[in-house]
Amino acid sequence: MPRAGLTADRLVAAAADLADEVGFDGVTVSALARRFGVKDASLYSHVRGLKDLRTRVALLAGGEMIDRIAAAVAGRAGKDALAAFADAYREYALTHPGRYAATQIPVDQDLVADAPALRRTAEITYGMLRAYGLEEPDLTDAVRLLRSTFHGYCALEAGGGFGAPRDVRRSWDKAIDALHIALTHWPREP
Repeated sequence: MPRAGLTADRLVAAAADLADEVGFDGVTVSALARRFGVKDASLYSHVRGLKDLRTRVALLAGGEMIDRIAAAVAGRAGKDALAAFADAYREYALTHPGRYAATQIPVDQDLVADAPALRRTAEITYGMLRAYGLEEPDLTDAVRLLRSTFHGYCALEAGGGFGAPRDVRRSWDKAIDALHIALTHWPREP
C-alpha cells in the first residue's frame, strides 16, 4: 500500500530539488527515501526504479526550461528571439544545475512521443529557427549547433572554465551575435 502523502509528482519534485542541491548524479532512490524518512521500498509503488526516477526528473526539468524559454521568446523573431532563447537557456542552466544536468540525459524515444514538454521544445526551437528561413535538413543541423554552443558555454561557465578577465556576459553576447550571423548566412543544403 502506498505510504500516505507520497505521490510520484511529489517524489519527482523532491528529486529535482535534490539534484540542484547535490548534483544529478547524487539523485538515488536511497537519498530520496532518506529525505522523506522512509525505506527505499516505500518509493517503488510510485517510481519503478532509479532510471524511471531520473527520467521523470529530466521530463520535469525539460518542461520547466521550455516554459521559461517560451515566455522569453513570445512575440519575438530573428536575433531578438535567439537572444531571448539563449538567455533563458543559460539562466536555467546556471540557476538549476542539477535539473539542467537531467535535461542532458538520453530519454527513451517511446517517452518522447508522450512527453508534451519535449514536443513543445522542438516546436519552439524549430519555430524560432524558421524565422531564419531554414528547413530540413538544415533545421536539425542548426538545432545541433545551438544546443552544443549553449550547453558547452554553460558547462564551461558553471565549471569556472573561463579564466580570462573579460566579462563572461560580454562573451556570451558575442557568441549570440556570431550565431545570428551564422544562422542568417546558413550554408543551405542543395
